Amino acid sequence: MPAMTALPATLQDQEALMDRIARDLIDSYDEELELEIEDREIDESGMAASTDKAARQHYFKELFRLQGELVKLQDWVQHSRQKVVILFEGRDAAGKGGVIKRITQRLNPRVVRVAALPAPNDRERTQWYFQRYASHLPAAGEMVLFDRSWYNRAGVEHVMGFCSDAEYEEFFRSVPEFERMLVRSGIKVIKYWFSITDDEQHMRFLGRIHDPLKQWKLSPMDLESRRRWEEYTKAKEIMLERTHIPEAPWWVVQAVDKKAARLNCITHLLGQFPYEDVPHAPVVLPPRVRNEDYLRQPVPAEMYVPEIY
Repeated sequence: MPAMTALPATLQDQEALMDRIARDLIDSYDEELELEIEDREIDESGMAASTDKAARQHYFKELFRLQGELVKLQDWVQHSRQKVVILFEGRDAAGKGGVIKRITQRLNPRVVRVAALPAPNDRERTQWYFQRYASHLPAAGEMVLFDRSWYNRAGVEHVMGFCSDAEYEEFFRSVPEFERMLVRSGIKVIKYWFSITDDEQHMRFLGRIHDPLKQWKLSPMDLESRRRWEEYTKAKEIMLERTHIPEAPWWVVQAVDKKAARLNCITHLLGQFPYEDVPHAPVVLPPRVRNEDYLRQPVPAEMYVPEIY
């Protein structure tokens, strides 16, 4: 396998890459922490452009507003006993994990959960292909977000030769009926493809190589996907053409701009439901019961975690 270029050729390109890595690192934090860091840097250096700050402030404002709407959607899904499946597909480093994180950040993991399945084991490889995915489907009042899904067969499994041509063709015969069956059973199926350019994926991979906190995201399979960009493109085009059905259509998210992609995806997702506010009874904190004969037992000193900070 040819080695990926470790650094751009010129010093200027290297500096731009390192700046990109630093920004991506901050971007991986929770938005409140990112906002605090950015404000502190602006106050101390005075070098940040006001237009850039305004754009980022707008992003934070919109994200928090949309996350408030996601809480309403969650309540409505639980109250009306909806069943929702959302698939997130796209090339490696396309930003699927980032948008999933922002969707679930404020939500109840008992209502909205993420399914990110590893490669199938020996037993699972002998099962009906959809079997291991079916076990993660939602019950009433639940939303399941698949970070990659049964479409692995149309992408990585096909390109890397992990399935036969016969299994590949059987997948395309089966998956429309499988998804129609889910819809008939009352499950709302939403499918997103995150689209990035060749150059953008290359830059994000370089960022991961030089960011110690993100190196774990790069697997040998990811690196091989760079070499086979065109094969993955052909596989994607075939997949979208053969599995874009009225009951479960594909939606393509332009994802070169990570922040815009998150806002656009969440906005679109909210628009797929006729959700509304669910009335809740006022929360009243009950008085704490106090018993005169209660004595709190001391905790042995050796049980405490050392207070280093």
